Amino acid sequence: MKFGVIVFPGSNCDIDLFLAIKEVIKEEVAYIPHTADDLSEFDAILIPGGFSYGDYLRCGAIARFSTVMEAVIKFANEGKPVFGTCNGFQILTEAGLLPGALLKNDSLKFVCKTQEVKVANNQSLFTSRYEKDDVLKLPIAHGEGNYYCDEETLEELKRNNQIIFTYETENPNGSLENIAGITNKKGNVLGMMPHPERAMEDLLGSDSGIKLFESVVDYLRKVRNS
Repeated sequence: MKFGVIVFPGSNCDIDLFLAIKEVIKEEVAYIPHTADDLSEFDAILIPGGFSYGDYLRCGAIARFSTVMEAVIKFANEGKPVFGTCNGFQILTEAGLLPGALLKNDSLKFVCKTQEVKVANNQSLFTSRYEKDDVLKLPIAHGEGNYYCDEETLEELKRNNQIIFTYETENPNGSLENIAGITNKKGNVLGMMPHPERAMEDLLGSDSGIKLFESVVDYLRKVRNS
């Protein structure tokens, strides 16, 4: 399987994603420049955290207009897996690939710590290796992770089981319904605030993120063999 990690000006978690796939998951992975316009060689696309274009306008708002995002939208519309963490989540909402928006943390402060996150839906292609209600230990590092959507969208998220992760024990940013990660209706695009790629080794505090990427690999193998 070949994963692609998109690199925008200001991305700073691209190396974390790259090494998570290469060194732990042991699958092929390559960096993709923000100027790329063809993603056909890849099986899954990963959008990293960071501060794309310095977040000068609004988190993800400028990155959304990068050349590569038209290719990402096409890739997602073909039903292929797209994953975005932190700033990647923000970019996916700005691009319209996920509903809702990410607002400033209700504390108005940047938060950086390990957070307990519950698996609300283990039936997605990103969570099949987890058990429902598993509690993961994942790092968070964001100033605008407060997920918001209108009531109609929230009901739709619940109805379609698109809420994949929720914050457990405490809500670090004021996110609606404790939402930490959601998918699109098709279930092939996941955005989440926590960083699973930073939780790949017990030595570094947690290996809770491994099963997310293994779940994607399982899905891709199933598709390839079908």
